[in-house]
Amino acid sequence: MAKKKVIDLHAQKLSFTQKDQTYTLISFNTSSMTLRCILEDAQKQKKEIDFPFAHLPKELKKMIKPL
Repeated sequence: MAKKKVIDLHAQKLSFTQKDQTYTLISFNTSSMTLRCILEDAQKQKKEIDFPFAHLPKELKKMIKPL
């Protein structure tokens, strides 16, 4: 069984915008390959979600490196 490893990304202040929504990255779970994000929509409503690593923009994927 693989060890669960969570990488804290909050200090790096990584974010991206997609379809009028801003995603701010909090942490990365390497075992499930998901990112914990704060999603902020156009009405400034915020909620915490899990986001798949595969859907992340290439520029951010290079910065995180899931190894």
